[in-house]
Amino acid sequence: MCGIAGIFSPPGERPSERPDLERMIHSLRHRGPDGFGYHMAPGIGLAHARLSIIDLTTGDQPIHNESGTVSVVFNGEIFNYLELRAELEARGHRFYTTSDTEVLVHLYEDFGERFVEHLNGQFAIALWDAPARRLILARDRVGIRPLFYTWSRQRLLFGSEVKAILAEGSLTPRLDAQSLIETFSYWCPLEGRSAFEGIHALPPGHLMIVEGTQSKVTCYWDWDFSNPAPPRGNHQERVEELRALLEDAVRLQLRSDVPVGAYLSGGLDSSAITSITQRITRQPVRAFSLTFEDAEFDEGDFQRLMGKALGVERTEFCCKHGDIAAAFGQAIRHVEAPMVRTAPVPLMLLAQRVREAGYKVVLTGEGADEVFAGYDLFREAKIRRWIAGNPDSAWRGRLLERLYPYLANSPTRSQAFARQFFAAGKEDPQHTAFAHLPRIRTTQRSLQFLSAGLREESRKFDAAAALADAFPRVTPAWPPLGRDQYIEAHTLMSGYLLSTQGDRMAMANSIEGRFPYLDHRVIEFACRLPPSSKLSGMREKHILKQAVAPWVPDQIRARVKQPYRSPDSQSFFAAGQPHPLVVEMLDAGRVRDAGYFDPLAVARLTEKCRSGKAIGFGDNMAFIGILSTMTLHATFIAAGTT
Repeated sequence: MCGIAGIFSPPGERPSERPDLERMIHSLRHRGPDGFGYHMAPGIGLAHARLSIIDLTTGDQPIHNESGTVSVVFNGEIFNYLELRAELEARGHRFYTTSDTEVLVHLYEDFGERFVEHLNGQFAIALWDAPARRLILARDRVGIRPLFYTWSRQRLLFGSEVKAILAEGSLTPRLDAQSLIETFSYWCPLEGRSAFEGIHALPPGHLMIVEGTQSKVTCYWDWDFSNPAPPRGNHQERVEELRALLEDAVRLQLRSDVPVGAYLSGGLDSSAITSITQRITRQPVRAFSLTFEDAEFDEGDFQRLMGKALGVERTEFCCKHGDIAAAFGQAIRHVEAPMVRTAPVPLMLLAQRVREAGYKVVLTGEGADEVFAGYDLFREAKIRRWIAGNPDSAWRGRLLERLYPYLANSPTRSQAFARQFFAAGKEDPQHTAFAHLPRIRTTQRSLQFLSAGLREESRKFDAAAALADAFPRVTPAWPPLGRDQYIEAHTLMSGYLLSTQGDRMAMANSIEGRFPYLDHRVIEFACRLPPSSKLSGMREKHILKQAVAPWVPDQIRARVKQPYRSPDSQSFFAAGQPHPLVVEMLDAGRVRDAGYFDPLAVARLTEKCRSGKAIGFGDNMAFIGILSTMTLHATFIAAGTT
């Protein structure tokens, strides 16, 4: 995994200079500590920070085609590069490295901008076609690798992280108010937006083509639940097809010239990936696990059970409250965005242990819940839709009781509250945002802490309508579960799980995460399945549990799904005293001067957290959202530096 940055200059505009590129790429040193490379030519400056994983000897970037007219830098991996290379060589292309990067320039020569359709991988690409003076930026199908851009003084600046763009020096960073309101609604801004004014994120599955002063962004791949061609065969044949797909996805993602480890959480998804890995690879598998002091968050017993069943060497890191508070500021510097939960921070600390163990790459189970409908949100929406159609049924309460059994303060403990809370949107169960309305409602409690001006802006924002506008592909013709999965994949997964909690936390320690469940062949297979194959009654990930049955013990497959979480506000108070970061960032004068929040409301919330009375999601998300926003402001805005 690596970092990329660059400057595109239209004819007549100031060309890029080496010192600008050096500042930009050196700000991404954590993504690629193994070396830097540059390509400078009329109209373009490309820079690359390398984390050496494939072709340790000749894989330095930028890489060019035979004539040197097409150049590329990229962040990520092309897992099917061996098969692509064989095809390209058969068509007469000559290679001068053994890296996966080189297939990109030759694919572009043969297929033009459609070269990305041939890739199986996770990537952010900047490719320069010198004769056409054309720049192509591309991002992988689901948004595993980030890519940001902006126009500044008639030049296009781009980079793997916002800090690379800011390091160029021509922009004065400001936090984007709309982005903050969206984060306090969906946990992240909508695709295409960053936390900073005027700096955009290239959406997953999209290309950006830049020529002269014109740029065009197009979609080349998307999740599709229109189901034009259901998988062939009966259910058992589909189970076997999925089993083969998963094995092949892991096989491809084990391609590496350095050792590959695995995250083992104790849940179904990572247990299956670790088990497949052990069966495929000839090397001993090293697993890494995260535990907590609080029983509500800890899955250590299941991790130990699975580790013993597989016989793998396992490193366990127990994250304490103080660890989260101490590392919070560092995490925000890497995330470059407000966040409403602390859950990313322990994963950053776990990645640090992976690096200390001598590993650069880990396989993870991320993505299975979105692809195979594993989240409670999908079960919840199914129940809510049934209740909306059967408002007088005596079964309403019993159905709701089946949700969230692992929560100490479950919203279903009070039936009266649960009926009112989960009734959101009952008048229009076909709405694009129906499944996500309870989450939006809980998250938007944070909006009450905004300053008066921002609070007024937030009142103009209809979060449900904005989702429908942003994703017009979602239609009532799709199955309800498909609509819910699509929105989840394009909001929480791409904007938070793969970014804030994924790429940024791993790359803070120069660790590359790989995601076999997000192999596009697996996604396309799952999208075509009947909804009942994924959510059978209230049984989540039905077909996946059957597919991995030969590899995962019954205790793991049968356990109640427990989403990964970590302690939130309680991490910042010990014996009634706030952590120094809280004292500094939530000082009333600092909060007032920054202008985002109401100082009195923030003070009342802080006292509620200090006294241990903030036990619900709403208060905890608000506190973490405010603290992270103020830390982000101090790091990038008030300091005036990256």
